[in-house]
Amino acid sequence: MPDEIDPPEDLTPRRRRLLFRAWHRGTKEADLILGGYVRARIATFTESELDEVEAILEWNDVDMADWLSGRQPVPAHRATPMFAAILASAMSGDLADRGHREA
Repeated sequence: MPDEIDPPEDLTPRRRRLLFRAWHRGTKEADLILGGYVRARIATFTESELDEVEAILEWNDVDMADWLSGRQPVPAHRATPMFAAILASAMSGDLADRGHREA
């Protein structure tokens, strides 16, 4: 079973749930970008960062794919520090979790 589906046992239930949700967005692109980003950092996120991730996971995948791909600009109300970090990571090609899931 892939590592992203079987999170480390030392994560809190909330972190495990967020990691699972990040890997199960509905589109493969969102799974790779969000799942990779969250997996690489989930153990070190503060509670407020977890809140930000949780909010982002509620966003629509189609809109998010447009923003992450650069097809559409990120609206001001979605330009949160967490989403800016995810976007920067995606744009740099640093998905951080390349070894856990084949594209």
